[in-house]
Amino acid sequence: MEKSAHKLELIRRIAELEKKELWHLDVEDDPETYPLMPNEVDYLNEKLSSKIKNKIANIAGARFFDKMIANRQLIIKEVRGIENFASVKSGKIVTCNHFSVCDNYAVWVALRDYMDGKMLYKVIREGNYTNPPKPFGLFMRHCNTLPLSSQRATMKNFLRAVKTLLGRGETILIYPEQSMWWNYKKPKPLQDGAFSLAVLNKAPVVPIFITMEDSDVLDNDGFFVQAYTIHILPPIYPDPSLSGSEAKEAIRKENYEAWVRVYEDFYQKPLVYGEE
Repeated sequence: MEKSAHKLELIRRIAELEKKELWHLDVEDDPETYPLMPNEVDYLNEKLSSKIKNKIANIAGARFFDKMIANRQLIIKEVRGIENFASVKSGKIVTCNHFSVCDNYAVWVALRDYMDGKMLYKVIREGNYTNPPKPFGLFMRHCNTLPLSSQRATMKNFLRAVKTLLGRGETILIYPEQSMWWNYKKPKPLQDGAFSLAVLNKAPVVPIFITMEDSDVLDNDGFFVQAYTIHILPPIYPDPSLSGSEAKEAIRKENYEAWVRVYEDFYQKPLVYGEE
């Protein structure tokens, strides 16, 4: 099968961004957005209409992605280290590398039996909420998502919601690389946001790194579907003896180094950026 020209272009763009060390930029064209105002998002699903849409969206989302798993369009080969997640009984932030629109569901599948009936909350970019990509609009808006915003007032609501959720023992998934690079196997340098929230809320961070290998299934674009191994790593706790900025940097550094160790152990090669 001839490979998709679009996917080949993504691979070219990824290599270019890697060489330029523009880690935070997406390789695909992001949906156009507009400023998300405070009245447009019900972070905690407090309204009856939000509760109903949330329930419908989660049922629809599970059916959609479970069908992908049944058809081997999404393959989860193995989950390692679930005890690291299960050992944390308080609210927690989960970090994960971001390379597919499906990776958050893979994380959910890995964790759901150890969440005491709770849902996984996902931090998403503003444009994915205001103008979500098809066909994922229902999921982006109503499957326990926490959209960021360019509006200060909306971000105040976001921060209050994060504090409330962590305080009641919920799990929040954040992609600290910020960008999504299709099937990119390396860990990218991490942005500060997830770790600032951890320090602000005195919450642990549980790093997750997903490694990939070719399955025996070809997708519609002429590439092998990737089989995921989900590595759940030991939790990292903010150090109360450090200043806020120092504690944030310490967690960010430890998270990144943990990802690098998984990458190098799994693929049996050192992490090098800028390779052809």
